[in-house]
Formats: sequence, structure tokens, C-alpha cells
Amino acid sequence: MEKGLVFDSPDLDVYSQMAADEILCGCNAAQYILRFFNWASPGITYGYSQRRRQVEAAVRIAGSSIKDLVRRPTGGGIVFHDDDVTFSFIFPSPELLFEPHKTYERLHTAINRKYRECGEDFTLMSGRTESYAVNSPAMACFSKPVTLDILYNDRKVLGGALRKTGTKMLYQGSFQFPGARKRQAFHRRIIASALSEEFRLEWETVPFSEEMLEELRMLAVNKYRTEEWNSRI
Repeated sequence: MEKGLVFDSPDLDVYSQMAADEILCGCNAAQYILRFFNWASPGITYGYSQRRRQVEAAVRIAGSSIKDLVRRPTGGGIVFHDDDVTFSFIFPSPELLFEPHKTYERLHTAINRKYRECGEDFTLMSGRTESYAVNSPAMACFSKPVTLDILYNDRKVLGGALRKTGTKMLYQGSFQFPGARKRQAFHRRIIASALSEEFRLEWETVPFSEEMLEELRMLAVNKYRTEEWNSRI
């Protein structure tokens, strides 16, 4: 068994959540890092390649009152973070090729299997589906399940987005099920256990250091809150 770290962060807004993942991607504390988001307030994230104006239009059409929107470093569509269990997983990815299908298959199969072992009637979206276009119009991530998403009664409940940086992979996942945060301790145990078994990890929970928290605050202000980042396209 290899040691993996579960980083326990304070309650953060959506901008600081993205900064936290970037900080963890850049640190060398462990090969495997898991973080569950503790939310200070609701927020909306959208994919790295989505157009800001189209995202804002889609949010208005959805009738959401959430004001804080930030571009993720990962791909995918719009995600509303108001009652979801959100998490990130950083792990080695030394392969030269970026093959997201294989990554989703491994992660989502492991998580779905653990849920089913615990009596939850979830299924993995099988077969090939068309990958949705993230723009024209801006797509909400949970409006259309695609291959390897986790479903309940044909409704998408878990999806994720990826970014490969050098020899590391960042996965940002969202579990959206009615009342998910009321049972978040249960869902966190399922997800952590699934990843532990799949990657043969023994988790150790650690806090963010004061230095990391200060770096996180600066990065949130100087990058993730800026128009340069959020309106890059």
C-alpha cells in the first residue's frame, strides 16, 4: 500500500477552490492527493474551453441566483455547486498521450462499484455517446450524460473533468444527488474507499499549511478572480 494524502481545507469560495487545486498540483507532498471541497458559499464553475458570454447567458436562462462564476483549469461544461459533493483527485500520469476515456473508465468504474457494494442502485453509462459540444450554446455538464458518467434512473449524478500537467493528472468531480451534502460524510467515505482500493492507497488526512493557505489566497485574487482568466475566450 502506498500513502496518499487527503488535504483538509477550510471553507472556501469558488475562486479559492480552483486555486487550492492548482496549489496541490504544484506541490510534491505525495503522488496521490484527494481533496473534498468545503464550501463557504455557492458557486458555478465552467470548462476551460467555454466562452464566458455564452456561459453567462446559459446561467441566466437556467434562472440561477448564484453570482460567483469561475473558469476551471479542467475541461467540460457548466457545473452548479450548491448542493453537490465536490472533490479533486491528483495522481501520476506519466504517459505521453492524454487519453481521457481510459481515465474516466478507471475512476468511474471504481466509484460506481463501491456505491453498488453499499446498496446504491447506480449504473455506469455504457456504450458510445456523442461528446457534447461545450459551446454554441454553452452546455451544462449535468444536462446530458455521456459515456462513463454515473447515473441514477438515467439521470447523471457523477461526472468529472480532467487536466494533464506534465506527469500529473487533475480530476475534478461533482456528485449531484438530492440532499447530497446532508449525507456528504457517507459519500466522501465511498469515494475515498473506491480510490483507495483502485490505486492501493492508505489515506492520511493532513491540513493545509499556513504557507499554502497564503499562496492560495494570492492565487485566487491574482488569477481566478481576474477578467483575464475568466474571460480568456
